Amino acid sequence: MHHLKKYPNRRLYDTTDSQYVTIEDVRKLIVEGESVHVEESKVGTDITRAVLMQILSEQEAEGHEPVLTNRAIEQIIRFYGDRLGGVASRYIEQSILTFLDHQDQFRQRMRQLNDLNPLNLMRQAFETNNPNPPDSDETPKK
Repeated sequence: MHHLKKYPNRRLYDTTDSQYVTIEDVRKLIVEGESVHVEESKVGTDITRAVLMQILSEQEAEGHEPVLTNRAIEQIIRFYGDRLGGVASRYIEQSILTFLDHQDQFRQRMRQLNDLNPLNLMRQAFETNNPNPPDSDETPKK
């Protein structure tokens, strides 16, 4: 986890790597699978959510297709103040984790199918039965 401090001049400092970073750098960390914790330098208030929301907003402003539809955002807003809001939050998080797990399983199966590709199987069989390929320096002994 990267711990960041946001200073009054709006600069972010990554205390984990001892360097100033931009919002884009933080986005890249997250894409690479890192987690972040951001706090204001003076008061120590946790502003991680605000920074993450800023990253989402900037992604959409750059033209990336929104992940959350307006209807989904409206419903999320309705959950605030509702006693089921905490349940909804955990449900959404678990749904995303399940989706990511299924996505990983799908990718793994596609790799397995690629291994079963007839051309790959023929190449593997050829390599197994012909230890000295034609471009090898060794010439087969007669």
